[in-house]
This record gives sequence, C-alpha cells and structure tokens, in this order.
Amino acid sequence: MNRLTRRIGDASARRPWVTIAAWVAALALVLPLAGLVGGSFVDDLVAPGSQSEKAMELLEERFPEASGGSAVAVFAVPEGERIDRHRPAVEAAVDRIAEVEHVATVTDPFTAGTVSPDGRIGFVQVAFDVPPMEVDPGKIDALNNAIEPVRGDGVDAELGGDAVFINAETPTSGAEAAGLLTALVILVVAFGTIVAALVPVALALVAVAAGLGSIALLAHATDVSTAAPTIGAMIGLGVGIDYALFIVARCRENRSAGQDNATALSNAMSSSGAAVLFAGGTVVVAMSALALTGLGFLTSIGLSTSLVVLFAVATALTLLPALLSLLGDRIHKERRHRGLRTRRAKKSENPATPEKTAWWRFAHRVSGRPWPYLLAGSAVLLALAIPALRMETGFPDAGNDATSTTHRRAYDLLAEGFGPGFNAPLLIVADLNSPGVDAEGIPGLSRRVADDPGIASLGEPRFSTAGDTVVLPVLPTTAPADAATSDTLERIRGIIPDNVAVSGLTAMTDDLTSQLADTLPVFIAAILVVSFLLLMLVFRSVAVPLKAALMNLLSIGGAYGVVVAVFQWGWLGGLFNLHETMPIASPLPTIFFAVLFGLSMDYEVFLLSRVREEYDATGDPTESVARGMAVTGRVITSAALIMTVVFLSFVANPSPLVKMMGLGLATAIVLDATIVRMVLVPAAMAVLGRAAWWLPRRLDRRLPRVTVESDGAPPPPEPAPAPAARIS
Repeated sequence: MNRLTRRIGDASARRPWVTIAAWVAALALVLPLAGLVGGSFVDDLVAPGSQSEKAMELLEERFPEASGGSAVAVFAVPEGERIDRHRPAVEAAVDRIAEVEHVATVTDPFTAGTVSPDGRIGFVQVAFDVPPMEVDPGKIDALNNAIEPVRGDGVDAELGGDAVFINAETPTSGAEAAGLLTALVILVVAFGTIVAALVPVALALVAVAAGLGSIALLAHATDVSTAAPTIGAMIGLGVGIDYALFIVARCRENRSAGQDNATALSNAMSSSGAAVLFAGGTVVVAMSALALTGLGFLTSIGLSTSLVVLFAVATALTLLPALLSLLGDRIHKERRHRGLRTRRAKKSENPATPEKTAWWRFAHRVSGRPWPYLLAGSAVLLALAIPALRMETGFPDAGNDATSTTHRRAYDLLAEGFGPGFNAPLLIVADLNSPGVDAEGIPGLSRRVADDPGIASLGEPRFSTAGDTVVLPVLPTTAPADAATSDTLERIRGIIPDNVAVSGLTAMTDDLTSQLADTLPVFIAAILVVSFLLLMLVFRSVAVPLKAALMNLLSIGGAYGVVVAVFQWGWLGGLFNLHETMPIASPLPTIFFAVLFGLSMDYEVFLLSRVREEYDATGDPTESVARGMAVTGRVITSAALIMTVVFLSFVANPSPLVKMMGLGLATAIVLDATIVRMVLVPAAMAVLGRAAWWLPRRLDRRLPRVTVESDGAPPPPEPAPAPAARIS
C-alpha cells in the first residue's frame, strides 16, 4: 500500500499544474452538473417488510386517493378572539391552496368543523395525489405563498402535516464557518505558518464541495436522505483537514530530519499517505455497512458520507503533494518571533529527539504503572457510558424540530387546539379481498379500536371505488414520539385480523425504530469483524485489533451516555439551547457507531503505524509506544481538537437531530484522543508487551501483506556532487 501511495504522490508532485488543473476541471464539471440535474433530497421512511409498508402498497394499488401525502394549514388568533372573524381571508386562502398543483382535495375549516372548541384555532386539511415523499418542495412553497396574505390580516398561519415535515430542509446556523475559522487558528498554532495551515483547510473545502456535488447527482438516481448533505459535510470537513494534516506534519518531520523537499514529500506519502488511504477505507467500510440495516435513508447517508470521505482521501493523495511541491520550503518555514522561540525550544520539538518531549515522558509514566492507568481510564469511560443503558429511542417528529420552523409551530398549535394525538394520525387499512374481516365486520372493528384507552377518536370508514379496500382514520391520545403511542399501536395491531394493517407516518416511523433496534446488533458485529480483519492484516497482530475494538467501544459508549444525559435527561440542556427533553433519535445510535468507529480507527492507524515502525526498528514494545506517541502526540491532539471544533460548531444548529450528531461526535473524538489514545493505549501495550504483536506463524504466511508503515528508513540527505574524476 505504501508503494502505491508513494507512486501516486510522486506522480502528482512531478506534474503539479496538471494535477491542479484536473481537480479544477472536476469541480467545474461536478458542481454545475449538480445544480442542473441534481435531485432533491427526501427521506424514505419505509421499513421493508413491515406492516405499514404492506398497507401503503395496498393503498397505492387500490385506493391511491387515500395514499397521498397530506398537509395542514393552521390558522390561529390571539387569546379572547375567534378565527371566524377572519373567515373571508381564510376562505380565500383555501381557494388559493386548491389551485396548487397535485392538491387533490382541500377542506374549509368552517364547513368541515375543524375549529377548536374555543374557536381560536382552525385548520385546513390538504390532500395530495402523490405520496408524501414525492411531494415536490416547490409545492410546499406554493402552499406557504397561498396562506401568506392571511398573516397580513393579523392571523398566525403555519404549515404542518407529514408532507411538510418530511420535505422540510435541514436548517443551518452559520456556526460551521466559525468552526472552520477556529480550525485554521489551531493549524496556525500547530504549524507556525499560515501557508501550512491554509493547505489542510483548502483541501477539506475542495473535498466537501466535490462530495456534496456528487451527493446531489446521487439524488438524481436514487432517494437520498435530507440529512445526508449535513452529515457528509460534517464528516468531510473533519477528515479532510485531518488527512492533510497528518501528511503535512510527516513531510515537515522528514524535512527537519535533513531530507530535501522531494524526498521528504515522497517518504511522507509512503508512510502517512498509506495510513490515510487505510484510515479512509475504514471510514468508508463503516459507513457503507449502514446498508446492512435494509433502510433506504440510512443506506443513502452511508453512501453519501462515503463519497465525501473518498474525495477527502483523493485530495490528500493527489492534490496535496501537488501543492506541497509548488510551495517548497514555504510549507516548512516557521515564523520567528523574537523572545518567543529559541533554538533550544525548537530543538526540543525536533522529532529526532522524542525522549525530550512531554509525550515520551508521559508514555513512560503510564507504561511504568500500567494497571492503575488502565483501570482508571476504563472506569471513567464506563461511568460516562452508564446513562446509555437507559437510552430511549424514537423517531424525530415535528415536535422535536426548532420553533423557528413553520411545521413545528403548526404542530404546537394543533396540539394546543385539538390534543397531542392530532399530530400522530394512524390509518387502519383493511383488505376486503383477503380472509378476515369483511365489509359487514367494519363497524365491529371500529368499536374494538375505539374502546382502546389510547385512542382519542375514530373517523368514518372510507371505501375504495371498487369496494375492496377500506380505511379507518384514527387519532391516538398521545404525541407521535411518545412511548405510549407505540404501546397503543402494538395493542391495536394485536386485536385486528390478518387482513387489516395499521399505517400512517407514525406507524411507519415506529416500524423503522423497531427495525433499527433489531438490526443494530448485527450491524455492530459486522463492523467489528471487518475492522478486526483489516487491522490484523495491516499490523500482523491478533491482540492489537482486539484492543482497538474494545477501546473504540468504550469511547463510543461514553459518547452515547453523554448524549442521553444531555438530550434525554436534560443535564446541561441550557448550555446547548435545549428547552425540553426528548428521546434519542432512533437512527442516531446506528449512524453514531458507523461514524465514530471509522473515525476512531483513523487515530488508531496513525498512532500504531508509527509504533509499529519503532517496534520493527528497536524490538522494544515499551519504548516503541513512547516514541510513537512522541512523534504523533501533538499531531493527533491537534487533529482531534480540529475535528472537535468542527463537530461542536454543528451543536449550534437549530435542528435537535444535528445537535445530537455534533455533540456525540465531538464527545467521542475528545474521549478517543485523550483517555483512549494517550492513556489506555500505552497502558494496554505495556501490559501486553511483546504479545501485542503476536500472530500465529501459519496465519502470518497465509495473509497477504499490506503495510502502512514506512517502507524503509528515511534516506540521508543527498551528498554534494562528487568531482568528475571520481565518476566512473
């Protein structure tokens, strides 16, 4: 692998302008093409094989007018007033809504009786002739334009319903730019020169731009989740900066050891470049494993994030060496500030003398008493993970979104005027052509359902034109994400015959949550097995992959626990601008595990590849860990700090889902780069000793050889040209 990355880097460095022109051409092609033919983002909320999916397929086949998406236009006046005072304005809005394309039916709140008991809130039910996932966002904008004049009449007018919620755009906070600026400052401090700091940021932006353009093109071919661009950008910014940072740092290290620019860059691409390729591959494998869940929206998130990570790896292996070859010594020169940087201080930072660094001393301190450090570090991570044992998951609904969104305000108004269950409608669908209940049995079925304590109301049955399918609209007493709603749904499914199914957005998301819970153990096991095999292949060890998997599980468990404590229990909620507790979004544990395991493996590879180099050179397991930490400690810490800042910038996002992602990822990176990488790794390696690098001989002979360490000692500086007479 290191020979491949060396060849790629050397080729890019020899023809830098050709490489740069190729990237400019690629961006010039992808970005305009994405704008012209890129698809829109939509969430496929169907759990394959679930009861809700079967019911929706039946409706689409036999009763299409009942399978379309729906929206709700909500109108409200201040306390003490009545909405009927504004009847002309509301009815004019109803007429405008009816003219919107794909609107099949629209109700009048004054004739349909959809006004709250106090007369203050009324709603217009809008039915589309296409499923909710297929409602064009432009139609939602048209609905908003239709109700806009009512707002000028002193009435609150908001849009809600499944079609509006599903097709809502993920909001942004603008804090991401502040995160990038902070990352740039960290890089300037780490490298001492603005030129060296700008290169990783520039590469990350190129990778994210190319990746997001590719995601838009992917959306043209298949359904891509609305969360995919945000998650892809989040991960892309972090790994894009980190991958470039590791290669630049290794190049500067080689340069400080006396190598000329070309040799330093070539050797950096051989060692750190190979580590980047392998680390990026582990992230891609982990994200692609989301397809094992069988859920379309998670598969699209995995593929989309993989695209961005692949571009981050590609820029690091090609565009970076091209830029470094052009910059030459400017990437290595540090600023000289009088009185701030002495020759002695610079000498202590020289990677050639790792025993003079704080990292080397700390590693030896941990190795000298490994068991106390190992037990203390593990205890901290286990304590942080305790809240995860009480994790409650539920699919996000409009009630979890920011109050700045119209669908959240509509949700609150409907809950206030008509009860929380109004936002969790269910559809009971009966196939009258199958054995079970027939048309005469529908009234009895309605009574049994209405008798359930979790049901607030039951609408009149609607029969298809052919009379072979019937739909019963049902409203529960509790909100969509409430655990009691899931209990009600389970009870209803327990009393209905085989030819009857329950669907609707609430039932669909509940089925998704159940399927995620069922597939999570299989998903985790698959990633652990694949990562174990990959690490065993690279590091020629059995103990190292086992240790890596266990420690990654500890850091991920700690991140789970922190997210539960903040969002579900409300601890320090005000610090993150949270005003209410909420269940953990059911897709997040799966997404978390894929992302965090892949990112944790990045640091594992970067550290242990250097440790392995030192072990091969010295044969001393303790000293090799100390020297590996000494030459990578500052770089890994800087990389982790940058990634933490980038992820924390997403905590400012108005969406609670994005907040959870940002906080969980930042927490895991902090834990991994501090407790795991700096404490548990040297302690565990000291306990294992030489056994850490043990691999059965028979297995060693059969496994193919893939290396990410340096493919030889760095060559000495080139000698001065010899006299011509001595050349023969």
